[in-house]
Amino acid sequence: MKIRQISVFIENKSGRLYEVIRLLGGNNINVRAMSLADTTDFGIARFIVNEPDEAYRLLKDNDFTAGMNDVVAISVPDKPGGLAGILHVLQQKNINIEYMYAFVNQSGDNAIMIFRFDDTDLALSALKGARFDIINEKSLFNI
Repeated sequence: MKIRQISVFIENKSGRLYEVIRLLGGNNINVRAMSLADTTDFGIARFIVNEPDEAYRLLKDNDFTAGMNDVVAISVPDKPGGLAGILHVLQQKNINIEYMYAFVNQSGDNAIMIFRFDDTDLALSALKGARFDIINEKSLFNI
């Protein structure tokens, strides 16, 4: 199951991330997960939000450079080696991970890993075949 993720290119200067977060929050868009990567001149903020279509529209309407792409959310046991099983399946199928980030489930038993793959459909097939707990968009928004 694919999750829609919003990516926003942000100038690397004070206040720009705040403008994005203020816009989303002021329009009742709840950020469920976030990753921020930067370079000297710009950053890329990646968001999982409760209303991805509306968030994307708001950002574009307010002159932010934004994109929407598919990622996969997987529940991983929050213990040493929990991630290794997933990585092993992906390595066996020669599936490349473009990037990933994580957050811990409120129960504390599992981490939720967000993955962007070079071949999302192949990755989903491999992970489902190995019986990993792939989280759908609705369930992710309710964590």
